[in-house]
Amino acid sequence: MSPLPDPVAVSGADPLELLDVAREAAAAGAAVLARRTFEGLNAVNKSADGDWVTEFDTAAEQAVREVLARRRPQDTVTGEELEDSVPVHASGIRWSIDPLDGTTNFIRNIVYYATSVAAVNDDGDWLAGVVHAPALVRVYSAARGHGAWLAEHGNVRQLTGPDPEQGGRLLGTGFSYDSGVRDEQYAALPALAAPFADVRRLGSAALDLCMVADGSLDAYIERGLNEYDYAAGALIAEEAGVRVQRPPQPANDAERLDAVTAAGIVLPE
Repeated sequence: MSPLPDPVAVSGADPLELLDVAREAAAAGAAVLARRTFEGLNAVNKSADGDWVTEFDTAAEQAVREVLARRRPQDTVTGEELEDSVPVHASGIRWSIDPLDGTTNFIRNIVYYATSVAAVNDDGDWLAGVVHAPALVRVYSAARGHGAWLAEHGNVRQLTGPDPEQGGRLLGTGFSYDSGVRDEQYAALPALAAPFADVRRLGSAALDLCMVADGSLDAYIERGLNEYDYAAGALIAEEAGVRVQRPPQPANDAERLDAVTAAGIVLPE
């Protein structure tokens, strides 16, 4: 069994130091999600039918931010539910948080949801990322230049992406809350899915990307994602040796509709 890379105590923006922080922060958010009870959800529709937020989303993001504030007080923090935190003397590192990726799954007690935490520098280089899925008992992690890893039920293994010799290829995807974008996605799906044996829509972009990294999926593509949806998962897939394409960072509204892709095979144009 290959061990996880040991974080080292160095200053600045060392990816392994940031990975250590990301693990602790994501674990804090996931611990909030693990306390899920049906009565305590208090789900509210945010902006579109199916676009939900619960008290757990906010509480998990607060828990993540508390760790980041304690361990990296000069870093900028952006997230899905709370306002940006920008120190007066910013360090050049920014954290992108999705405290509960897969909120609809969480509400309906479907196990594909996670806390996602990732760090990027001012040059746009993603340095560390963790996707912690408490209901799956899985922790995916990566540090730039140090590979991607999965800890599951006490076992740890390095991730190397899909097996190119494996048959029955699976494509992961998702669909927008915006009905116009969703109609375009439906129309494009037959051509997109043609090289694959089947398609999966699991409801969490972060976990979809991680499952390309671990070889459960052969490719993933989705339009209209926010940065926090893919921040950690895209780095984890990349460090597993998977080709990843992201929208420009930072992206304007039009560029955000560019597809995020992670593929062990060549996707059709």
